[in-house]
Amino acid sequence: MSNSSNSPIEDSLFFQFEHEFVGDLRCIPMVVRFKLDTCGIKLKLAQWNQFSEDEREQFIFQPCSSEDEIEDYREFLKDLIFMYSETEAAEIPVEENPPWLDDSKIPPALVEKAKSCEAKISLKQWKGLSPLQRFALIKLSRPSHENKNFLPALQEFQLL
Repeated sequence: MSNSSNSPIEDSLFFQFEHEFVGDLRCIPMVVRFKLDTCGIKLKLAQWNQFSEDEREQFIFQPCSSEDEIEDYREFLKDLIFMYSETEAAEIPVEENPPWLDDSKIPPALVEKAKSCEAKISLKQWKGLSPLQRFALIKLSRPSHENKNFLPALQEFQLL
């Protein structure tokens, strides 16, 4: 993915299917959505768009894996949301065992969505995906999601 600005963001941080909407960071990239689910904060697009480009980039690069990193990410995000909107950040439950970290079974909704695209994901393929790739497929397969990027994601992850 090419970036039109002089931003230090690397192409490898985003999926190819995100290309048209994350180049200028006007939409929340999957890598940030992954971290939001990890830290338990709901971020609306309007809130994301209030942040400066530097702040958005920080959310992309800031680690969010260990307990301390997750808490730091969460607090920084809550502080910025409050600073810009003067409202408390909305919290979402953090899944104890999220399906994207379980490579032993493919979520049934994802299997069904893949079938609707005439695709079949094998357990071997599922195991070969990164947690972020599995997260993206799960998010893109949900009925509440627009789903136009599901097929491009399957292609990008070489599942077709």
